[in-house]
Amino acid sequence: VYTHAREVNAMLDLVEQETARIESRFLEPACGTGNFLVEILNRKLAVVAERYARSQFEYERYAVLAISSIYGIDILLDNVTACQTRLFEIFNQQYTNLFKKDTKEQCCHAVKFILRCNILHGDALTLKTVSEPNKPIIFSEWSAVNGNLLKRRDFIYGDLVDRASYREMPLFSDLDEEAYIPEPIKDYPLIHFLEVGNVE
Repeated sequence: VYTHAREVNAMLDLVEQETARIESRFLEPACGTGNFLVEILNRKLAVVAERYARSQFEYERYAVLAISSIYGIDILLDNVTACQTRLFEIFNQQYTNLFKKDTKEQCCHAVKFILRCNILHGDALTLKTVSEPNKPIIFSEWSAVNGNLLKRRDFIYGDLVDRASYREMPLFSDLDEEAYIPEPIKDYPLIHFLEVGNVE
């Protein structure tokens, strides 16, 4: 179902403070071609440009962090590909407009890699991938560490959904959130944010 930009913006305005936080994570479990995710990225990158456009390195670091906080699932492969492309083009247009010929292919490669990890071909109802129906959807969590480094940890989406369900129950509402974060299935070494696309 196509969602018009008017409705997208009205809904995102309800959580405007979060859309302005560079590191605040968003998941669209039926992302289509990315109408919601595109607007979320537009808002995040507007903040990145406002704060960091004077320094290319700082802009790159925070733009990568903003992109790494956006997640999507769609059951149609064409939609997944279109969503990844749209999100990259939004980043690339602003990046090129700001830094012209000084843009780095390495930064673009990192962004494309993160989008391939974060915008996935899957079924959010079964929590499985479409290409391999018995394989769980796996998301990467990206966290900034010591400024220039990224920490990547992979989680099974179903485990994250189960954890969210526990947090909504009154019995668990006052408990320590850290105690209910599932174990990652893979933990990667720290890596410079511009090198993240070279891992695999």
